[in-house]
Amino acid sequence: MDARTGDLGATKTASKRSPWNRKNPYRAQVLSNRLLSGPDSAKEVRHFTIGLGDSGITYEAGDGFGIKPVNDAALVSAVIARLGVPPDVPVHTKSGEITLTQALTTDYEIGIPSMDLIEAVAETAGNAELDHVLQNGDRASFDAWTWGRDVVDVLDLDPSLALDPAEFLGLLRPLQHRVYSISSSPTAHEGTVHLTVSTVRYRSAERDRGGVCSTYLADRVGEAQEAGVFLSANKSFRLPSDDTPIIMIGPGTGVAPFRAFLHERRARGATGKNWLFFGDQHRSSDFLYEDELVEFERDGLLTRLDVAFSRDQHEKIYVQHRMREAGAQLFDWLESGAHLYVCGDAARMAKSVDEAVHDIVAEHGGRSPDAAEDYVDELKRSKRYLRDVY
Repeated sequence: MDARTGDLGATKTASKRSPWNRKNPYRAQVLSNRLLSGPDSAKEVRHFTIGLGDSGITYEAGDGFGIKPVNDAALVSAVIARLGVPPDVPVHTKSGEITLTQALTTDYEIGIPSMDLIEAVAETAGNAELDHVLQNGDRASFDAWTWGRDVVDVLDLDPSLALDPAEFLGLLRPLQHRVYSISSSPTAHEGTVHLTVSTVRYRSAERDRGGVCSTYLADRVGEAQEAGVFLSANKSFRLPSDDTPIIMIGPGTGVAPFRAFLHERRARGATGKNWLFFGDQHRSSDFLYEDELVEFERDGLLTRLDVAFSRDQHEKIYVQHRMREAGAQLFDWLESGAHLYVCGDAARMAKSVDEAVHDIVAEHGGRSPDAAEDYVDELKRSKRYLRDVY
């Protein structure tokens, strides 16, 4: 799943807070880095196993895990070349006096340009498109303009602009951690954390680009090497009692916490029914954890598995379509006390899923749109409809 920022929460069993947090991450060993997606996939999804060692970190299914990334050396070199200064020039940071190379590698965000840098460059660049975006004040337009652009792209808008290292660093944001949903169970996978990460890669302006943290995990941390990590507890995304049925909707890497849920329920011998909706582009290359999920269904742990592969037929089919097809049964599960979980893309998927939930309640519950909205609102108030979206 794509990354979110987060903070440390209390752990399950510790009587005091863990010493590990975003400012003081634990140096954890990456035990494995396995490609999940097939060779014909348009995506690159990887499964990481991270050892908890002597950290004392404990977690619950549903929690997130913070990763402190390190910037790509090629991008660091490109930024320094654009500034036209020696890479070992000393700079003062919160880490003390270090080289500019070290500062740009570990301390500052250079994959995503800051607003301060963009505004500083805009003052002299005379770029009509950027000026329009800034003056318009529309967040969507600004996000669209910045998407795929890094610090070098912004600096190149004004080739004559000269910034000394201290001035330049003052325009950058600190390098932020990223948080991924944990895809393992503390009961079934003792001493480790599993992550399911989509590696972002693309090419633009004759340079290879990538997600800061996803490429760090995929390329720059080898097996048996260490990464800075910490727990990001998510107390609002927890399993219910063992006998309660659950409905899980998690296309793509949104399946991560539901893999954790299923492993946890199997390890605990939970009796509640489990229903998973999973979707992606192609069954042959994008069915993440297919072997595990099929086994779970065969063994009866997964009461029902509904899949939607959008590109395997002429008409695109998504998880919300499968939900509507099974609307009568889904509503029966809700009436029987099932908890409903959604994980993944907030902008499109989660919105479409929410519309489907409302429509299913209205159609199969014989309710007006307003009454259906009241029903869904009550699910949310009673914490039976939980979302982990980004």
